[in-house]
Amino acid sequence: MGRAYQNRKESMAKTSDMKAKVYSRYGREIYVSAKSGGVDPEGNLALRSLIDRAKKDQVPTHVIEKAIDKAKGGGGEDYFPARYEGYGPGGCMAIIDCLTDNPNRTFGDVRQAFTKTKCKIGTQGSVSHMFDHCVILVFKYDDEDAVLEILMDADVDVSDIENEDGKISVFAPHTDYFKARQAILDALGDVDFEVDEIQFIPHAFTSLSVDDVELFEKFLAMLNELDDVQHVYHNVDLA
Repeated sequence: MGRAYQNRKESMAKTSDMKAKVYSRYGREIYVSAKSGGVDPEGNLALRSLIDRAKKDQVPTHVIEKAIDKAKGGGGEDYFPARYEGYGPGGCMAIIDCLTDNPNRTFGDVRQAFTKTKCKIGTQGSVSHMFDHCVILVFKYDDEDAVLEILMDADVDVSDIENEDGKISVFAPHTDYFKARQAILDALGDVDFEVDEIQFIPHAFTSLSVDDVELFEKFLAMLNELDDVQHVYHNVDLA
């Protein structure tokens, strides 16, 4: 699964070149998490991990604090998660996760990105069955067997675990995210997670022709311009 993760990171680098977009997306996610689960990171594990990820992605403190302060007010927008799936250039598969206050607008915007790049938006579940919905935790440690034992004792259904250059990569079902993360923290102390994410990892990758690569990059760029789009997952081999 390591290669799958690397492809995902390269995709993010290509499509998240505007810091303002990154800040805005983190701000929206933090606001939604704080509003629904409480503004105290100690009592809201989802918020705490979001803040940790935001800091690692160099999101300024004032952006994080502004989102939390907005949630404290109790007013503001109501955002809802929306997920769209479909087939991109060359028959590749894509999953688009959004947070929206207007589902009709968001669906229309995402559909336009599909149609303008000769792609086809599908129904829910049309491609997601070809991905694993995984938590990925990466941290410095050198005993793979010890980490596996920690996770098994916590009843985490580990999908895969890798040890490379003194870094452990743990893959588990997304439903075990908090259980896996907390088990590692409880057993190993103040772990600095280099990667702490939930992603869709494809079962297999596809390569695109030169023409399709150009269209695919346009497809990603159009999605990246949409404020409601939070994450784009796909099965294109970027190597």
